[in-house]
Amino acid sequence: MSRKDEPVVDVAALERATAGLPAPFATVDLDAFDANADDLTRRAGGRPIRVASKSVRCRSLLRRVLDRPGFAGVMGYAVPEAVWLVRQGFTDVFVAYPSVDVEWIRTVAEDETLREQVTLAIDSVEHVRFLTDLLGTGSGVRVALDVDCSLRVGRLHLGVRRSPLRTPADALAVTRVALDAGLRVAGVMFYDAQVAGLPDRGPHLAALKKRSLADLAERRAPLVEAVLALTDLDFVNGGGTGSLGRLAAADTLTELAAGSGLYGPTLFDAYDDFAPRPAMAYALPVVRRPAKGIVTAYSGGYVASGEPGWSRVPSPVSRALGLIRSEAAGEVQTPLRGSAADGLAIGDRVWMRGAKAGELLERFDRVHLVQQGSLVETVPSYRGEGQNFG
Repeated sequence: MSRKDEPVVDVAALERATAGLPAPFATVDLDAFDANADDLTRRAGGRPIRVASKSVRCRSLLRRVLDRPGFAGVMGYAVPEAVWLVRQGFTDVFVAYPSVDVEWIRTVAEDETLREQVTLAIDSVEHVRFLTDLLGTGSGVRVALDVDCSLRVGRLHLGVRRSPLRTPADALAVTRVALDAGLRVAGVMFYDAQVAGLPDRGPHLAALKKRSLADLAERRAPLVEAVLALTDLDFVNGGGTGSLGRLAAADTLTELAAGSGLYGPTLFDAYDDFAPRPAMAYALPVVRRPAKGIVTAYSGGYVASGEPGWSRVPSPVSRALGLIRSEAAGEVQTPLRGSAADGLAIGDRVWMRGAKAGELLERFDRVHLVQQGSLVETVPSYRGEGQNFG
């Protein structure tokens, strides 16, 4: 999607809703959030969607989406997060990243409710041995296999360096050792990062995605069948915001996953088959006017994780403002250049969008929920509740 085609943020409505609030602050437009949730369920084609909590990082908004039809379960990113969420009333939390957090894994193993509601990711016999050394045999802790979904073309590796578990033989080996150790193998996950996490930019990426999906379609069923020969499964998970529409017909999957599409950050402006509305935005105050055509806003350097580059940098909502390439967005100041700059006074706001979703809330204690030009509610982020999971 080109800059001119980017989705529109109603800045006037945001200004009305947040008049008097001291910037910097973050907002979520509930109409856009709900519309994005509706679009995800439409694209999922009737498959339940497990919500990726790292892309939301706000308990109130997690609850809002999970109370909607079509969403079920949480895909968490840390064991202490899973414990906290279950103790706050959430159920079925799958920690989709392996953990060596000894204290919190023991907490899960020693609590009957947590053992039933929390599932830990494993991807190797080594992981199983770690859990066995920690918990002994017969702990009954739920685990799920994280399968490598990268595309291999000869020696070329296309995708993320995630899991060493790739083949049915790998899955059988890990499952057998896990069952022998008294773990409960409850699920299998297939996350296609090179499809879900890459925008549709050019024919080369389109070909990569098509080939990746075909490769996964061939590999998924034999691997799942191998595991099912040893034990029943509660879920087979796959996809992400950028790919769940292309996986809705995958018979092997019992559920899909998504999270970032609820907020609609800039990394999702360039996908061909869907266009989330930008639900999350943040405001920075203008604090300097260093030259004609330039203003400086306080703070704002909320650069997203991943491959370094301009795609990870936040963007001004206004097309009449742009970052200065020699400085970009800074920790305590963000200079902006453009035709709108001379119309901004000290104390005015500049509205920005983040490149990724939930990471932005690591910088804000509160989220101001707005709807049709009104401030509906102010709720804490994970950070605002004193929860920091890395």
